Amino acid sequence: MTDTTTALEPLVARLAETAVGLRVETGPGATGLYAYDASNYRVPPRAVVFPRSADDVVAVLRACRETGVPVTARGGGTSMAGNAVGPGLVLDFSRYMNRILDIDPSARTARVEAGVVLDTLRSATALHGLTFGPDPSSHSRCTLGGMIGNDACGNRSVRDGRTSGHIEALEIVTADGVRAVADRSGLHAAEPGDADAVQRVARLEADVRRLIADNLEPIRTELGRIPRQVSGYQLHHLLPENGFDVARALVGTEGSCAVVTAATVRLVATAQASALLTLGYDDVVDAAEDVPEILRWSPSAVEGMDEAIVATMRARRGPDSVTGLPEGRAWLYVELDGDDEAAVNARAAELLDVLKARGRMIGGRVVESPAERRSLWRVREDGAGLAARLVDGGESWPGWEDSAVAPENLAAYLRDFRRLLASHRLTGVLYGHFGAGCVHVRIDFDLATDSGRAAMRRFLSEAAALVVEHGGTLSGEHGDGRARGELLEVMYSHRMIRAFAAFKEIFDPEGLLNPGVIVAPARLDADLALHTPSDVLPVETLFSFPHDEDGFAGAVRRCVGVGRCRSDAGGVMCPSYRATGEENDSTRGRARLLQEMVRGGTVQDGWRSTEVKDALDLCLSCKACSSDCPVGVDMATYKAEFLHQHYKGRLRPRSHYSLGWLPLTSALAGYAARPVNALLRGPIGKLLARLGGVTTKRRIPAFASRSALRRALRSARTGEPAKALLFVDSFTRAFRPEVAGAASRVLADAGIPCTAEDGLCCGLTWVSTGQLSTARRIMARTVAHLDNGDDRPIVVAEPSCAAALKRDVPELLGTDAARRVASRVHTLTGALTDLAAPDWTPPELPDQVVLQTHCHEYATFKGRHPRDLLSRLGVRKVDEAEGCCGLAGNFGFEAQHYETSMAVADLALKPRLDGIDQDAPAVVVADGFSCATQIDHLAGDRGIRALHLAELLDPAADQPGGTS
Repeated sequence: MTDTTTALEPLVARLAETAVGLRVETGPGATGLYAYDASNYRVPPRAVVFPRSADDVVAVLRACRETGVPVTARGGGTSMAGNAVGPGLVLDFSRYMNRILDIDPSARTARVEAGVVLDTLRSATALHGLTFGPDPSSHSRCTLGGMIGNDACGNRSVRDGRTSGHIEALEIVTADGVRAVADRSGLHAAEPGDADAVQRVARLEADVRRLIADNLEPIRTELGRIPRQVSGYQLHHLLPENGFDVARALVGTEGSCAVVTAATVRLVATAQASALLTLGYDDVVDAAEDVPEILRWSPSAVEGMDEAIVATMRARRGPDSVTGLPEGRAWLYVELDGDDEAAVNARAAELLDVLKARGRMIGGRVVESPAERRSLWRVREDGAGLAARLVDGGESWPGWEDSAVAPENLAAYLRDFRRLLASHRLTGVLYGHFGAGCVHVRIDFDLATDSGRAAMRRFLSEAAALVVEHGGTLSGEHGDGRARGELLEVMYSHRMIRAFAAFKEIFDPEGLLNPGVIVAPARLDADLALHTPSDVLPVETLFSFPHDEDGFAGAVRRCVGVGRCRSDAGGVMCPSYRATGEENDSTRGRARLLQEMVRGGTVQDGWRSTEVKDALDLCLSCKACSSDCPVGVDMATYKAEFLHQHYKGRLRPRSHYSLGWLPLTSALAGYAARPVNALLRGPIGKLLARLGGVTTKRRIPAFASRSALRRALRSARTGEPAKALLFVDSFTRAFRPEVAGAASRVLADAGIPCTAEDGLCCGLTWVSTGQLSTARRIMARTVAHLDNGDDRPIVVAEPSCAAALKRDVPELLGTDAARRVASRVHTLTGALTDLAAPDWTPPELPDQVVLQTHCHEYATFKGRHPRDLLSRLGVRKVDEAEGCCGLAGNFGFEAQHYETSMAVADLALKPRLDGIDQDAPAVVVADGFSCATQIDHLAGDRGIRALHLAELLDPAADQPGGTS
């Protein structure tokens, strides 16, 4: 094989000739991103290619064969075994080859390209009452190509089995660039008129038939023994009695035999009714003991997990994020479904009675609330991420996260497996598809030291022997990859291993396709991603990163690649990825580049890196990832720290001065608000905007005079003793002082009379632009004023400023005083939820509200969301635009970000505003100044204005509509 370094230039040149317009990336900003998947491994490629068609793939494979460059096919990059990283060239199918080509409802089939995300397919087929059966927990971002590569299963595999059972045909490109179709009867050339291709494919099929004929005995006795036996190649599908099903045999080959470009998949009918039972146990072994009985009831899902995952979810997203679980320290989710709701519910109740009588279950219930069901399934689906970084800060890793046994052997296997963990002084967080005997476990391996890696190797060798002793398999759905390929010799005979090697050689004689997995595997402890302390770039940061043992390095290491940020629905993160679809605009992509920067890998110029700066450029600093990411990545904080370090001692972008220093300039503008506003509305205003790096496509908000705030607060005085402080933030003071007056009246009406604190600043704008030294000085002044022995709650009308006081202030200052102040901070929603008098009755509210929740409030004040408060106060329908508004403080005002800002608004907010009936306008509520400004920009010309919650609840105001 040719050295990839010397082969790269000829390869790129060849592709320019044979695939005109093909996107090829070779810089650190791309190769650093694709050096990782969701596994323990890091293998930087030499180039990343984004094909748009099968012809592009043909050109790539032919060029790679000519130049000797290996190829790794990749979908969503969520592989936990190192299946989607490799040297040479990476083919990313998710970016462009993501089309649904055909759905045939009558035949119950769909033809899709390899990069189609599973949820996209399921949304399309749902219109016909159909779905794709296998449903991995990564369904919101995993691709069909990746599922085919791993033979993925998922939560409902008890009923629907593995991906291989739902494949009718695969459209492939061979290692030498020939297009073919593998189906249930053999292998055929995709272009029958191409004589050379027909001959090449016929020769391939003949060689495979000979291989199978020569190895009938080991294939029949060693393969296909248990439902989840994914390890190795599935050659038993090629047996004469199985009809020589080449399509199913290629499923699970992890891209090591051919590159799949499209597939025809079989669909199943969607169940009309379902019931979810949650069952509590003392431990996972007790839970596993009940699985054989549960399987007698033909469930669609039997999922298990232990208490560590639940505790982490509650700590990260609030105590109300997990509801509906009975007493216990381990739980099973059991789903029953069918066509008749009453019959399903009756079966569920009967099963619950049977399990109670068996005596192992210590609590159980049927979950009837749809909200509780969604909450519970989210805990299970986020298991891999939640288990990676637990409440106590401990880290755990895959490597032995996918073993499986026959379900009837599960309890015995788990009992012995826990003994094995204890003997190695390791701790494992357990969850998985218990109904299929598949156990996912993340283990607290020490991957940063030589002794720790050696210990991991010893453990994995013993674990492999243990699962084989219980009649099981190394992998049940994640594939072998780099994590387990070396251990296949523990599971299979030498003859079977040779048959695997021969099968790959038939398809890929030069070993160019995904080298290092299954056949001629890399060592399982080679290419580990976790950097050792000696590798870490020295970093002294201003943020303290109190929840991460290694500071900034430990913080960015939180990302383990599960890729939830690549979802285009549900939650709020990651708005920039949803707008662009680019990996480097995802939370994961940015975190991976920061990891490369810390280790001095593909990114070698540290804080001065332009690649990292470019990747962070479209981060809106919305903070949603700090809540939505299962491991709590906080990219807004990382970006602020990076910008601080990157521009230290250097000239900054103009917008950092014009927008970062807005609290100061707005305070000055308040002395002459009327002439300043008049000036800014004219040509000089546009000139000043351009000079300040601010877009001229937005109207600059009008400044309020200093007297306006005094008038607003004077009208709100009640004379009652103050029980709280109203922190008048810079945005409220400068642009909407009427909100301060309304907030003061609402708090008094709710039994929380307050006194206003004006003239202080949280430092937010300096944080978001990375001017952290200035931010610290301002924050220290604010904390010194507020931490004066007064323990009254601090209520902040502007959610972003509340979030800065709650989180940024203590993490930047790191003092007890800052933490004391932070502990007192509430948004208006939080104050009315937690502090209002029990008998408080607000003014009459509208029947329907369109709501834009500020991202910082969503992320920082868990369980205290305006949606819930409005519902409790009597609003019948709260139509929430779930997602970022797109303006995001300074981001949407910066000239270079305007288009992205509007694209983000198009995702959720703009459709809600467009749907407002002009004849019966809805009330629009947005507490964030940025959100309200964006709403005015989008719909102000239609008379739609956003109200602050305080204005909606103001007892002194007439109930306003949504128009002004």
